Amino acid sequence: MTKSADRTPKIDVRVTQIVDVTSEIKRFRFEPTDGKPLPVFAGGAHVVVEMEDGDTLRRNPYSLMSSPGATDAYNISVRRDPGGRGGSMFMHDRVTVGSLLRLSHPVNLFPIDRRARKHLLFAGGIGITPTLAMMSELARYGDAFELNYAVRSENDGAYLDQLRNTYGKRVSIYRDDQGEQIPLTTLLAAQPLGTHLYVCGPGGMMNWVLSTAEGLGWPAQNLHSERFLAPPSGSPYEVRLAASDLSIKVGPHQSMLEAIEAAGVDAPYLCRGGACGQCETRVISFDGTLLHNDHYLTDDEHAGGQKVMPCVSRFEGRELVLDR
Repeated sequence: MTKSADRTPKIDVRVTQIVDVTSEIKRFRFEPTDGKPLPVFAGGAHVVVEMEDGDTLRRNPYSLMSSPGATDAYNISVRRDPGGRGGSMFMHDRVTVGSLLRLSHPVNLFPIDRRARKHLLFAGGIGITPTLAMMSELARYGDAFELNYAVRSENDGAYLDQLRNTYGKRVSIYRDDQGEQIPLTTLLAAQPLGTHLYVCGPGGMMNWVLSTAEGLGWPAQNLHSERFLAPPSGSPYEVRLAASDLSIKVGPHQSMLEAIEAAGVDAPYLCRGGACGQCETRVISFDGTLLHNDHYLTDDEHAGGQKVMPCVSRFEGRELVLDR
């Protein structure tokens, strides 16, 4: 891949509304600056939001939570994360009504399977956002579904009143501070054949839901999840890009993909969270240790050292050469 400008299609938007949903979560409404209809999307889709933070261009994926049928605006919700890499803090502290941002076109790595007899949804915390759009789509088509939503407390739960008022008994809320827990094994054992499961939330919750379903014999093709990983920090290192004839430095709080982009190299991406495989890059050689942090490559591919996902992976050692 040679040095060039970013060719990924973008949408210029203006922030027209910001709502405090909880003490930690804000909802942002984006409307296109040109007044044209936005691209349609299906429940489970996300966009990548570009934020110009001084000399740093941040690109963070956020799930679309608005109705899939609406093309006049997109809505996302962002949880404030002081310990994160800066994207959520930028959205909370720097973005105001009237701010101009750029979005990628919607991408869906967490789609509804239309073949399902029933849809069993699980969400935890901010993981409710893609679920809202999915439920809107399912209700529009008259599909059978139910939601099990785990929150820390009534005050910390996002969109609880909206969910209860819109979907009634199809929604069950479980509050940690009340000692409530999803009766997972009972729920999974009671589902009719042909049910599909969807889960989005903290990693521990997702692992629990998926491993329990697998243990009960649920088919892998009936289990759906969305998990975007934040690129971890680490020691700085250098990468040589063979095709571009460049040597670039990756900072301690910078992903390999961000460093490649900052050097002017057009690298493909969709999720930027180690989930989609779009940024997969061939490793030509390395003297050191590849720190794989994705959940796309297999364990054998990680061990083989011939591929890397630069959006979330790092390197420790003397030399890393990539085919870019």
